[in-house]
Amino acid sequence: MKKVVVFGGGTGLSCLLSGLKLFPVDVTTIIAVSDNGSSTGVLKEELDIPAVGDVGKVLLAMANVDDDFIRLLRYRFAREGSLHNHPVRNIMLAALVDLKGNLTEATRYMAQILQVRGTVLPLTEEKVELVGRGEGHDYFGEEEVSLNIRNIRRLTYDHDIKVRSEVQEKIAEADLIIFSPGSLYTSILPHLLSEEVREAVCRAKAPLMYVGNLVTQHGETDDYTLSSHVRVLNRYLRDRTIDIVVANDTENAQIDPAIARKYLDTENKQAVRLDREALDQLGLEIIADDIFCIEEGKIRHDALKTAYLIFSYLIRQR
Repeated sequence: MKKVVVFGGGTGLSCLLSGLKLFPVDVTTIIAVSDNGSSTGVLKEELDIPAVGDVGKVLLAMANVDDDFIRLLRYRFAREGSLHNHPVRNIMLAALVDLKGNLTEATRYMAQILQVRGTVLPLTEEKVELVGRGEGHDYFGEEEVSLNIRNIRRLTYDHDIKVRSEVQEKIAEADLIIFSPGSLYTSILPHLLSEEVREAVCRAKAPLMYVGNLVTQHGETDDYTLSSHVRVLNRYLRDRTIDIVVANDTENAQIDPAIARKYLDTENKQAVRLDREALDQLGLEIIADDIFCIEEGKIRHDALKTAYLIFSYLIRQR
């Protein structure tokens, strides 16, 4: 069975994994834990633990249990009070960190409960903050970084982090390494801020694939084309470059104009353009198709179709 390592965080990663779990591949997901927003940020500060939010989302995306249990873990307390806005999965993971001693073991145990096929690993056990270094000013935390990308010259963490040897071993064994869709600067690049991880990726024999975002993110990637995303990834990889991109074929797969206009008017987001000529100059393989769908008025990756394209690529590499 082919081994795939996926780096990422947020909704884009969860969507991708919900498709990949349907195919016969051995998936290891490595998740950055520097988030500091919403429920995750509150638990992180109050309990002095790594961010658990993206770990919980990924576990649910890869779960193989009944829908009622999934709905329970996704349930977010709506009433005012100490539990307001906390999803059950975050509280459960926070409790398991205390019981099991660290986030990796907590994740491993919750994966057993949810009958997850594959491996889910947090990037580090440490409570860590993302830092954007600017000229004369630094921005602390994912939320500040996301809103000030134009003023930031480089990303770091607030301290050097330790990465478990298991993370490096999984990277070395991989047949394919994927950078998932998601917030480029605050969900994807944080993995490459660890020298241990970056060096392991650069030493790996596996090709590097980027599954492109469908829309830009206001504050982070305004006006970015697909090649813009790839160039940023290549800059942080340093010693390697992306080999393959999986992208929505914006030339032939047009998003409904009314939905596109709504995204632009309400969230300042627009479709990420597939700029083939610029990508060709980067010397990578382009896998382009109609890979988006509309769920409750929101633009999402078609999980099954995107995963199928990845699996088809793997099969061709035999």
